[in-house]
Amino acid sequence: MFEDFRNKTQREDGMIFPSNIYRKIVLQPAYDEAKKNFLTIMLQINIAHLKMLEEQGLVKKDEAKQIGIALKKIDLNYYRLEDYSPQYEDLFFRIENKLIELAGDVAGNLHIGRSRNDMGIAIYRMTLRKKLLLLMNELLTLRDDLIAAAEEHIDTIMIGYTHTQQAQPTTFAHYLKAVIDQLERDFERMQHVYKTVNRSSMGAAALTTTGFNISRERMRDLLAFDDIIENAWDAVAGADYIAEAASIVQLAALNLGRTSQDFLLWATQEFNAFTLASPYVQISSIMPQKRNPVSVEHTRSLLSAVVGDASTVLQMVHNTPFGDIVDTEDDMQPYLWRAIDRLNGIYKLFGSLVVTMDVNKKKLRNRAENSFANVTELADTLVRSEGISFRQAHSIVSKCIKVLLAHGEESLASLTWGLANTQSKLITGKELAISEEDFYKTLKPESFVGVRTLLGGPAPATMKAALERSKMNAQNLYEWVRLKENSIIQAEKELTAFLEEWNQ
Repeated sequence: MFEDFRNKTQREDGMIFPSNIYRKIVLQPAYDEAKKNFLTIMLQINIAHLKMLEEQGLVKKDEAKQIGIALKKIDLNYYRLEDYSPQYEDLFFRIENKLIELAGDVAGNLHIGRSRNDMGIAIYRMTLRKKLLLLMNELLTLRDDLIAAAEEHIDTIMIGYTHTQQAQPTTFAHYLKAVIDQLERDFERMQHVYKTVNRSSMGAAALTTTGFNISRERMRDLLAFDDIIENAWDAVAGADYIAEAASIVQLAALNLGRTSQDFLLWATQEFNAFTLASPYVQISSIMPQKRNPVSVEHTRSLLSAVVGDASTVLQMVHNTPFGDIVDTEDDMQPYLWRAIDRLNGIYKLFGSLVVTMDVNKKKLRNRAENSFANVTELADTLVRSEGISFRQAHSIVSKCIKVLLAHGEESLASLTWGLANTQSKLITGKELAISEEDFYKTLKPESFVGVRTLLGGPAPATMKAALERSKMNAQNLYEWVRLKENSIIQAEKELTAFLEEWNQ
């Protein structure tokens, strides 16, 4: 009976490596990702390694030229279109085989002092650093959009909520500035992970470096890495650079997800805080009145997908051996790339819908004025005008609200100086000293916002200054990204020049 199962499996799956099922679920997907993402970087590493070997005297100049000519002949587009072939274990061996075919056995010397291990990690890191820079650029673009929207809404009064309950008046700019500051922290975390990622593994070879006198420092410089992973074991085994990247991408998605949840709630007719522009809503097939905020819905769900893909990366790292293993390589990387690419698109979508939506300023302001959200400032004012403790002032205002609620009043418009005066006499034994004019002025949401001029508050002058600082800092953030991008671009140009020299 067992032999029947064995024979059936061997007929269906084959008798030699790779088995059909292994090819289908492992090698084919890995090859497809490699040819889509790694070909150019693989060529760049080959050029850099060849140049280093030539400079170190490990290959002769005529040999370097011979290999360089073969590298020039590699048609990357051909390999981008070619399907996986079981004749070669992976893309590396397929390219190496072609080089030997073009240049002869001397091309085998291109592998002096290196392994697929250190080369593979360098490829992953070089791929990831570019994706991180693209993400950081899009984050900064979203940040610009939110700054522009915040400047537009410095005077847009709205209610701020705590514990999902009406708390105090603030402005839409104040809310957006909180999101802007959070994005800046996301950017700073991305800067840190970029530093972790942009370190060279080249020269670690399989695990223990090599006996050849190669230059790890030269490889670092040629490939635009900022540093070297000193310990060779760590260079090929360390997966924390992937885990750190997944963690910061996951946190960035969680952060923006909370804002998208707010926006989805505020888009309801009951809140009616804003109206999304037509390109970002869909109609109902049956209900003519519907304007479904699908852009915000998809933002929320796709951010959850980013969190899920990033979590998959962290789970795949969990309890893996501390060595060179495919758990932290071919199978894992696509989840992180997909998370980054999705977040990149979400940043663009969210920025677009924010700068094109119409905020219902009048409704938000009226809601703030007619709520009880302003009474904190009334209590503060009574402390100043009456010379009483805050707890006494709090008690006066609290009693007033209870009286109004007991009579079915749910608006601050019903709160009179007379009612407050009555409660003051009951609690402090004194009549109010504050004038009726100042009393009613205090109840206005503009007054509440206007006096909050402390750093971080929503007062217009304070908010303008805060947004101006954010705008000024944008130049520094963009410049950081430009420097990293230019470093890579210059290194790539230098590698291209080396290849051309060999082919003259």
